[in-house]
Amino acid sequence: MVSLDTLTTTEKGATHTSVNGQAAAVGAGVLYVAESNGTQMEIDVSRRRRMTMLPLEVGTRVLCRWRDGKYHAVKVIERRKLPGGGGNDYEYYVHYNEFNRRLDEWVKLEQLDLDSVETVVDEKVEDKITSLKMTRHQKRKIDETHVEGHEELDAASLREHEEFTKVKNIATIELGRYEIETWYFSPFPPEYNECTKLFFCEFCLNFMKRKEQLQRHMRKCDLKHPPGDEIYRSGTLSMFEVDGKKNKVYGQNLCYLAKLFLDHKTLYYDVDLFLFYVLCECDDRGCHMVGYFSKEKHSEESYNLACILTLPPYQRKGYGKFLIAFSYELSKKEGKVGTPERPLSDLGLLSYRGYWTRVLLDILKKHKGNISIKELSDMTAIKAEDILTTLQSLELIQYRKGQHVICADPKVLDRHLKAAGRGGLDVDVCKLIWTPYKEQN
Repeated sequence: MVSLDTLTTTEKGATHTSVNGQAAAVGAGVLYVAESNGTQMEIDVSRRRRMTMLPLEVGTRVLCRWRDGKYHAVKVIERRKLPGGGGNDYEYYVHYNEFNRRLDEWVKLEQLDLDSVETVVDEKVEDKITSLKMTRHQKRKIDETHVEGHEELDAASLREHEEFTKVKNIATIELGRYEIETWYFSPFPPEYNECTKLFFCEFCLNFMKRKEQLQRHMRKCDLKHPPGDEIYRSGTLSMFEVDGKKNKVYGQNLCYLAKLFLDHKTLYYDVDLFLFYVLCECDDRGCHMVGYFSKEKHSEESYNLACILTLPPYQRKGYGKFLIAFSYELSKKEGKVGTPERPLSDLGLLSYRGYWTRVLLDILKKHKGNISIKELSDMTAIKAEDILTTLQSLELIQYRKGQHVICADPKVLDRHLKAAGRGGLDVDVCKLIWTPYKEQN
């Protein structure tokens, strides 16, 4: 440990100090001590420099310690003063450069490595420099990541969307026996602006600010399942069809809930035009929501699905694939082809690509002789354009003698099927009791 004597002089911007009788000079944040053997001992006084940069500005880039214990590059999106703190006592909302926005979060100052702080630069200039350093392939991958789920937005609208939704307003929700961390912003009514946690009734989806309110509500709520018609029951799985016009509050609450986990979703306050298909796991306590998809009652574009979500506690169990398969079974009942509404979320797109691949390749493996895109569409209710893009992405379409043909080599099909993963839960069509909306009216 080095003790400093009181003798200090200043000359030409440098501070000279006597340290135990030895000459010392304080430069930019570092104290150098000249020892008798001619070497210099460096003592880090970067704390002084750190204090001058606090609080960090919005847009600052710095390393942040994540839940894996490692440091990752982040950008400061927003900041807020800690209640009862000093002038520099802030917490920071950060975006991890290498991760999806769903992992953005509030962090404390001690999680940030202040020695790694980069000067805030003009983003347009920075983007230009970064783009010059990238290969064409790298740039295309970055562009796809940024735009995916927002294909319908121009650059200005995308910036406006990201600005408006940049900070998660609700951090966690309680739904049934689960406490769930949210992923994205959802535009709840203004009276919920100060809430970081909401409590949902798992049956009617009413949401409250406090646990006691939920407990009082549960003593009065008569529902034990979504407020609609049960159109499918197989084992412990049930599917309910909920008409947005007949159950407007439930439909709106479902949209508020879904927006917490879907970045791209447009919140529809006019739910009258939609049907909601809510998948539940059933036990002696009731029917517990697993996920849902919605579809327009009348779609000119042949959309058979508008929005799809599997709640986080139930993900990676095959429910998302089940919901997709169910939407196509409804299309078959209607006697028409269908396609999901665009844009798809990143997870939604992966699920659909996997579903299309498995369904189409299963048919191609079993089919003997020639088969056309139109015949595949009639058999599966998948739109011809989706079949074509799927087979093209798998390089199964070849151009021979002036026409496109499907190349169905068994070994190639097996390799693609293995890459597509398992199919998830099967829809038992015999258990589906449903009348298309047009016929109901």
